[in-house]
Amino acid sequence: MRQRFRDSGHSALADYELLELLLFRLIPRKDTKPVAKALLARFGSLSEVMGAPAHLICEVPGIGETVANDLKVVSALTQRMLQGDLVNRPVLASWSSVVDYCQMAMAYERREQFRILFLDKKNALIADEVQQSGTVDHTPVYPREVVRRALELSATALILVHNHPSGDTTPSRADIQMTHKIIEAATPLGITVHDHIIIGREEHSSLKGLSLI
Repeated sequence: MRQRFRDSGHSALADYELLELLLFRLIPRKDTKPVAKALLARFGSLSEVMGAPAHLICEVPGIGETVANDLKVVSALTQRMLQGDLVNRPVLASWSSVVDYCQMAMAYERREQFRILFLDKKNALIADEVQQSGTVDHTPVYPREVVRRALELSATALILVHNHPSGDTTPSRADIQMTHKIIEAATPLGITVHDHIIIGREEHSSLKGLSLI
């Protein structure tokens, strides 16, 4: 497998083989193929393995706390790399990078999160913050807090993001109403809301793209 990876890259390996190759480094002197296959069987895909919480990864036979944390480090490195693609660059010119980053950061969360990308006057990323975490189908959002934080960071534009753990990215009436309340609070202060993206495991929706804002 190592030779195939060196010669042909990741496309030459199946998902379980890539995971097996990584686990071989993390769990020495052990056949890691059954462990890799067990992880994929438990979570469904390579992305979901890397996005799963450490305590759930530990439930898979053959995985201990150290290995689970090592997998989360790999996941965090990937997320940080994707975030790096957004820093000091006009975010709106690389929309696919925004979506890729949000998918990596949020798609496999078990609870809803409300995330804000704060942008400067050149639409470069100033900060990326999870403002609220909620339940499996609801996150409380407070427009005044969103605007207050934007003013603290001297942000002139926002991209709102939240995930739907169900996987269905259809905006709810509450999603639409909340977005409009934030726009109403932000606009008089010179803060633009570019979009509200809803992230699912395999898809995303844009309220702007759906002409809902």
